[in-house]
Amino acid sequence: MNIIKEILKIIDILMFIYMLYYAFTILFLFLKNKSIKSHEKLCRFAIIIPARNEEKVVGNLIDSLKKQNYPKDLYDIFVIPNNCNDKTEQIAMQKEAKVIKCTIPVKSKGDVLRYTFNYLKSSNYNAYIIFDADNIVQPEFLGKANDAVLDGYNIAQGYRESKNPEDSWISNCYSLHYWIQNIFLNKVRMNANWSSFINGTGVIISKDFIEKHGYNVETMTEDIELSVQCALKKEKIAFVQEAITYDEQVTSLKDSLKQRLRWSIGTIQCLMRYGKKLIKVKSITSVDMLFFLLAPLAQVAGILVFIAHLTLGIITNTQINYISKGISIILCYSTSIIISVITLKLSNKSIIKNIKGILTYPVFLFTWIPLNVIALFKRKYKWKQIKHTKIVSIDKMMELAIK
Repeated sequence: MNIIKEILKIIDILMFIYMLYYAFTILFLFLKNKSIKSHEKLCRFAIIIPARNEEKVVGNLIDSLKKQNYPKDLYDIFVIPNNCNDKTEQIAMQKEAKVIKCTIPVKSKGDVLRYTFNYLKSSNYNAYIIFDADNIVQPEFLGKANDAVLDGYNIAQGYRESKNPEDSWISNCYSLHYWIQNIFLNKVRMNANWSSFINGTGVIISKDFIEKHGYNVETMTEDIELSVQCALKKEKIAFVQEAITYDEQVTSLKDSLKQRLRWSIGTIQCLMRYGKKLIKVKSITSVDMLFFLLAPLAQVAGILVFIAHLTLGIITNTQINYISKGISIILCYSTSIIISVITLKLSNKSIIKNIKGILTYPVFLFTWIPLNVIALFKRKYKWKQIKHTKIVSIDKMMELAIK
């Protein structure tokens, strides 16, 4: 029993260090925002939209891209239908987007992107921008992306907004999750002059980056894997806060569990594949990335240690201070509430309109625990489509944002 107690003490210390590290990164939020310079010179962009049965929303995205405050002859919109059995391709053509027919077997978004970069390798674009088909994009996105590329960043992440935060408690929690990532994951790292994280959509990649490093991702989470590869190659990822993409959030718990399981499995895949390499690099970015990849393990370890302490107390007939344990749970819940409120304030969001998310976000995080446990043992996962149906114009979205 003494050995078990000592092991639990060691894990407690490691968990404390893990939480202390992220508490430390929050301090960079108070530094002056690092700005990206404006440039008169203009880049040529290829906008890449992987699409699988997205007939309801892809036209909406193309419409928003056509409203960019950027010369129309300096960007092309490419839709890459894959595994489709609907009218995604026809709608893309009707909207005058260019269609790239994907002629290889596709198991993930990463496969589509790898094919597309290879297809466009002889083109004369300066950079690529990746969007999900359910997105809509603010008119200034390309201008801000242009500034990031000309400011010397080979890869950058835009600001991820939400189309439907009020649809359900799940979509509200998702929205909160991304707002928290925007501020406490990406903005603090941009302020600190560290590398930010790729976050799935609204991703800007220079052609130089692709020519130099290629696009070689194989896990279920291509965005996380690309972030890891950037850390290993010492390519700094910029966070372009003014380049805003509106993303449709999942509204049902069933679809949410399905999606987050893929995220957890992909994160573990990245940890297994790149963990040792990150340790060898010995840079703040590699350490930061390693801490990020350890998140599923840290969450599982935290709950298991909590249960182990209770179980050990019962077995050894040691008096358990249930009051302190209860206070710990309340503190965890309260901390989540406080972080959510601070995030909303910093993001200029209404607390009242997002009260569902504030109160249920701890529950949302708790439902991640069994998913992370499954991810520890499930190495392969078949990508499953999440249906997107939310149709809203960029004009309407910006009108709501002003109110």
